[in-house]
Amino acid sequence: MSDPTRPGRISVGRIGARPIFVWQFGPIAVEARRDQLGAVTVSNLQHKICLITGSTGIAEATALKAAEQGARVFVVSRTEENCRGLAAKLGGQGAYRAADLTRGDQVEAAVAACVEQWGRIDGLFNVAGISGRRFGDGPLHERTEEGWDMTMDANLKSMFLMNRAVLNQMVGQGENIKGIRGAILNMASVLAFSPERNFFASHAYAASKGAIVSMSKAAAAYYAPLKIRVNAIAPALVETPMSKRAGENADIMAFMREKQPLGEMMAAEDVAGMAVFLLGDGARAITGDVVTVDAGWCVS
Repeated sequence: MSDPTRPGRISVGRIGARPIFVWQFGPIAVEARRDQLGAVTVSNLQHKICLITGSTGIAEATALKAAEQGARVFVVSRTEENCRGLAAKLGGQGAYRAADLTRGDQVEAAVAACVEQWGRIDGLFNVAGISGRRFGDGPLHERTEEGWDMTMDANLKSMFLMNRAVLNQMVGQGENIKGIRGAILNMASVLAFSPERNFFASHAYAASKGAIVSMSKAAAAYYAPLKIRVNAIAPALVETPMSKRAGENADIMAFMREKQPLGEMMAAEDVAGMAVFLLGDGARAITGDVVTVDAGWCVS
């Protein structure tokens, strides 16, 4: 007869071609599955509800990775076609609402729709934003007032509005089994604290990302006693629709081979892996941090 107090593995099904297992540790069951290389990975977001802003690039990669780990994902982005396409990839674990994230009423409605759909919000990942270059972003003495305002609204105001709406939900909801009400992850950038003058002199963008770092740290201090974690993630150059200009410029790519020696153009999945960790229970003791995913940018 087997001893119920000893660890044992029970196969419980598959996602696609990959088996899912439950590892039993006495009375505690932890879900695990095999990744594409056959390694067993433990789920970090099983049964969690994650709201992600944006629907391409890092947002898309994170949504797919979160769903792989058992989360249900609510996507909010301006472009309905992109939202619909990503939700379709997520299958029954995905839903969406198109919204202008610079409009408070639309942000509140999107958050309410997520809660109506799934009852709570365990994790928020604020990804949506712009580079600002097409609106005149650049060195301060060259920038336009319109470009400054557009960049700040898209990157900073939208993040404030979404943080406010989700925090109002998290403060009133119960703690999970790990004693946490929720986790928020805000998208920053290495340009907030590691500037580069020749190819990435987008000063409104850098200012917006620096403000996001400050907002995240202040919020982390305030909401920690309420069991809500707030962190920021700061990538360097990642292959996304926003980085297309850089990827098509031979001079920039030559520079990036020196600046990012671990990969001149990181994959969105490189950032998504860290994002999923920071949203999940494995990071329950981490708050007020700015996690850099930069392929060596800041040390090169």
